Amino acid sequence: MGIDEIYKLYFKDVYLYILGLSSNKIIAEDITQETFLKAIKTIDSFDGKKDIRAWLFTIAKNTYFTLYKREKIYIGKEPFDNTKDDNINIVENLVNKESAFLIHRFLHTMKEPYKEVFNLRVFGELSFDKIGMIFAKSDSWARVTYYRAKKMIIEYMEEIEEDE
Repeated sequence: MGIDEIYKLYFKDVYLYILGLSSNKIIAEDITQETFLKAIKTIDSFDGKKDIRAWLFTIAKNTYFTLYKREKIYIGKEPFDNTKDDNINIVENLVNKESAFLIHRFLHTMKEPYKEVFNLRVFGELSFDKIGMIFAKSDSWARVTYYRAKKMIIEYMEEIEEDE
């Protein structure tokens, strides 16, 4: 598959992924373009073992966070759909060092298996299928456990924000 074909097939997916992270159309367009430029330069390093879309998402995510650190932009200030996106809030909190410390401190007190499932998913970047295999459970169990852990963290962070 040529890069033109890859671009046509996955441009919209990468764009929407970054738009979800940034909530900014201009940033999403820039990062998407830069992602494909990087993909063109490193296409020889893609071994084909993973889904090419996942590879592109990884490039896009890393490019976005590099921009975030460099420009110190604020993620998700003006969401497009007025709904609260918990994933963006967690990403924001992990990027912010003080909030990251609070999350890590809360994770330290969190009960198992929530703590380990969350860590494997967020920091280990494992799929729900692989997390389920580690615990000898289903991928659905891993998904539910992860979302419950995420909900606990979000509630904890909201309590802290209310106290301030």
